[in-house]
Amino acid sequence: MDTMRDRFISTASQLLDEEPRLAVVLADISADGFAPARRTHPDRVINVGIREQLLVGAGAGMALTGMRPIVHTFASFLVERPFEQVKLDFGHQDVGGILVSAAGSYDWPAGGFTHMAPGDVALLDTLDGWTVHVPGHPDEAEALLREAVGGDDRVYVRLSLQENREARPVSGGSGFSVVREGRRGTVIAVGPMLDNVLAATEGLDVTVLYATTVRPFDAVGVRRAAGAAATADVVVVEPYLAGTSSAVAGEALLNLPHRVLGLGVGRAELRRYGQMEEHLTAHGLDPRGLRERITGFLRP
Repeated sequence: MDTMRDRFISTASQLLDEEPRLAVVLADISADGFAPARRTHPDRVINVGIREQLLVGAGAGMALTGMRPIVHTFASFLVERPFEQVKLDFGHQDVGGILVSAAGSYDWPAGGFTHMAPGDVALLDTLDGWTVHVPGHPDEAEALLREAVGGDDRVYVRLSLQENREARPVSGGSGFSVVREGRRGTVIAVGPMLDNVLAATEGLDVTVLYATTVRPFDAVGVRRAAGAAATADVVVVEPYLAGTSSAVAGEALLNLPHRVLGLGVGRAELRRYGQMEEHLTAHGLDPRGLRERITGFLRP
């Protein structure tokens, strides 16, 4: 099976043929994959080189002319390094565009902390008007990208090498989907965390919600699930900084007595490269680690 990044490249290349106002802006990352599309559309596939601030600024400039830019590189170089440009060139100028990242929180551990961005969604949370998609499968990534191309808003699509075994139907406007129903609490699995969450909660009397669009947050769906349980206990399992969605989950449950546990990537930097699976285990995001923390939280 292809990766989410592979699927993004093939889908975006096809969309360039179909959507005359679409453009792709790169900063060397994935340039080889877009080489055929660049030969076909040299004026709409632009590689600015390793200049991430220019990457974002160029995309926003295209948006000002009425184009629909897709701006792409690793998450740490797309959100963190040029954050001022994201804030001003897109947000302050109130133009739309699609930021598509790769590498996620620790997809390429050998790249070191410079190539990790566990805080990307939390950082975007400081800005207004961003839709955030976190697909858990290449099919979902394709569906969410195609949907985003048709709009004019600001969208962040977070791609990762972590993925679930099976794709599920997704739409940016459909809210969280119910995967499993129970009475002792609600566990929200974000994107590629679903398989591990399902393994961790096997045999537990809990509701499992699946989220591929985390901003806007599906407050109605969470209230419905939590209100149907015996107690409004909610666990949010995210593949990025732990607690990123705890505040919005708490706001969703404001009128219910509730508890919220945010699980995800810890703040402590793991300074040995290791492998992606070892990072999952170290952050307690493997099935065993998740089960221990979820059952400990839900225990009376």
